Amino acid sequence: MDLAAQLAQNWSVGVFIVAVLALCTFMITASALLGGRAWGHTKETPYESGIVPTGSAHQRFSVKFYMVAMLFVIFDVEALYLFGWAISVRETGWTGLVGASVFIFILLAGLIYDSRVGALDWVPKRRVQPDQVHQPAQRDHADD
Repeated sequence: MDLAAQLAQNWSVGVFIVAVLALCTFMITASALLGGRAWGHTKETPYESGIVPTGSAHQRFSVKFYMVAMLFVIFDVEALYLFGWAISVRETGWTGLVGASVFIFILLAGLIYDSRVGALDWVPKRRVQPDQVHQPAQRDHADD
């Protein structure tokens, strides 16, 4: 197949790419020209369903929040693989069932591990201070 034949077959892809680039350029230009230019404290204040914000928007979140969020994303993406397996369950047969079972077992093992190491705990466990470590009771020599 020569170059002219390939261009004749794939001209629509080129037109699509040019149309997308033109549309993106138009939207960016239109928003720059027509967008609001007002500045001030009220414009920069986040609007949250009519509730007046209190405090700073620059709060620190606990690392536990991000850990749970990452675990959710990981397990959510792995659920997508199971949806794909569910669609092709008849074609894969017993081999697919065994593979999916191993996959689910690995997921459960990871979830149990995360639970055991405390990755799912929101409240950290109370730490024992070094001076609170069990020490034998010292005798008061004043009574001797």
